[in-house]
Amino acid sequence: ENRQRLGLVMARAGGGKTAILVQIALDSILRGRQVVHVSIGQSLEKTRTWYDDIFKDVVTGYGLEHADEMRTEVLRQRMIMTFNASTFSAPKLEERLNDLVYQNIFRPACLIIDGFDFANAGRKAVQDLRGLIAAMNFDIWMSAVTHREDTRVSAEGVPAPCHQVADLFDTVIVVQPEKADTALLNIVKDIPGGIPQGKTLTLNTSTLMIKEG
Repeated sequence: ENRQRLGLVMARAGGGKTAILVQIALDSILRGRQVVHVSIGQSLEKTRTWYDDIFKDVVTGYGLEHADEMRTEVLRQRMIMTFNASTFSAPKLEERLNDLVYQNIFRPACLIIDGFDFANAGRKAVQDLRGLIAAMNFDIWMSAVTHREDTRVSAEGVPAPCHQVADLFDTVIVVQPEKADTALLNIVKDIPGGIPQGKTLTLNTSTLMIKEG
């Protein structure tokens, strides 16, 4: 059964959340799927720069050929939408997505939501996004900022500010800074079972590349 996933990447401010989301998006695009990247409170230019920088790293890191063709593909299969923090909501997002889908302009298989304000959003706002997955049949990956001084945590080990909505997510990855240039990606929860629970990936924080092990 192809269950759509609501995923979450959590890290401290500047901890590499956007970089990870962009890699998830690029991975999806290079598998031939369309992606909508929803950027809340960040400019289009800034988001584009993330893609350009990480795409360069991916090409270099993996020694990929046909980089130009791949770049064209990324531009064709990716759409960036920006929202102000104060005006973002699932119904507004759905409205904008419906316009694209009904006019047959774009049909995303993956939605990235970067910059959602979990600290001030209630449970219903996350439930609405979960409803969007069911209605539109795509995966959603989100990011959340953790704070060192807030030690609250859900029964499954999902830290604040998402501890009270942890049950709504299928996959939760928590980024923990380790040494100078590495961070650990702890898979705290993974219901679809694509990633073994308790598995740890490593993020090189200077190149922002993800490694197994």
